[in-house]
Amino acid sequence: MKKKISELKELIRKLLENDFLSDLFVPIHKTGYPFIVIFFIVSLILGTISSLLGWLGIILTIWCVYFFRDPVRYTPSTKNHIISPADGKIISIIDTDLPKEFNEKKQMKKISIFMNVFNVHVNRIPVDGKIKSLNYIPGAFFNASLDKASEKNERMLIKMGFNGKDNLYFTQIAGLIARRIKCDLNIDQSVKAGEKFGIIRFGSRVDLYLPTDYEIEVLKGQTVIGGETKIASTKKLKSPKNI
Repeated sequence: MKKKISELKELIRKLLENDFLSDLFVPIHKTGYPFIVIFFIVSLILGTISSLLGWLGIILTIWCVYFFRDPVRYTPSTKNHIISPADGKIISIIDTDLPKEFNEKKQMKKISIFMNVFNVHVNRIPVDGKIKSLNYIPGAFFNASLDKASEKNERMLIKMGFNGKDNLYFTQIAGLIARRIKCDLNIDQSVKAGEKFGIIRFGSRVDLYLPTDYEIEVLKGQTVIGGETKIASTKKLKSPKNI
C-alpha cells in the first residue's frame, strides 16, 4: 500500500513539472465548475476510506480541471479563410452528401475533427456569419472516431450563412464517453469567427461541411486548434481550363 501511494505521489510530482498542469492556470469553462466540485468532494470522501483512493480522486480532479480549461485564442483574419471549430485531430477529409437532417441535397467536402479526452472541448465559430438553422438529433454514443458516428450518434446540426451568399454546415457529435452537447447559438444570431458557441463533455467530434470548390489547407492526421488553425480557403479553386 505504501509503495502504491509513493508511486501516485511521484506521478503527481512529474505532472507538476511538465506542461500538462501548466494548462490548469487558464480560464475554466463555466460548465465545468459543478463537475470539479463533485470530483473534489468525492476525493475527500475517498480519502477518509483509503489514502490510495484519496490520491486517485485528486488525480481525477486535476484531470477534470484540465478537461474544462478554456484558453484564450487569437483568431486570424477570416476574410478568405475558414477557421477550425474545434481542437483535435483531422480524422477524415472526404466529399459526401450533406446529412439528410439538413433537408438539402448537396455534395460537400466534409472535414471531421476528433477530440479525445485531453483536448480542449470548447467549440468556436469558424467564420463570420449568421446562424440559419439549428437541429438537435438524439442518438447513440458510439466512439466518435468511427464513420457511423456522423449518422448514428447524438448530435447538433448547425447551418450558417457567410460571405453574403455561401453556406457552411457543422455538427457537434457526442462520443462514447461524451453524454452532453451544449450549444449556445440561436437562429438568426450574428456570429464572429473564433467566438465560443458551445462545448461537448468528455470526448467527441465536430464535422465541418464546406463547398467542394474550396481549397482545404489541412491534412488527414493533422492536429488543429479551435479558433486559430486555418482549415480552408474560401477562394474558389481554379477549374482545369484556367490552370
